[in-house]
Amino acid sequence: MFDKQWTVEIHITEDDNDDVTTARAVLLTRSGTRHESIGYARRNPADRPVPEIGDELAVGRALADLADKLTGDAAEDVAQLAGQGRPA
Repeated sequence: MFDKQWTVEIHITEDDNDDVTTARAVLLTRSGTRHESIGYARRNPADRPVPEIGDELAVGRALADLADKLTGDAAEDVAQLAGQGRPA
């Protein structure tokens, strides 16, 4: 059995007023495939600042986008392989 490990780096930044949180998720596989996704969270001005909530929302959105990209890659790969198996 062969084990693989992929690592996702997540970088979180907040603006000076704690109004907008940006998360950047970066995946680099051993084969060299690289994906980068961005997620944002904006605080309602009426809400008190709780940075952890912004972090969770922004990271969740970045990871959801990353998941969509990986699923899209897999669908394209399956479609290409399916096309190779058909006679001309």
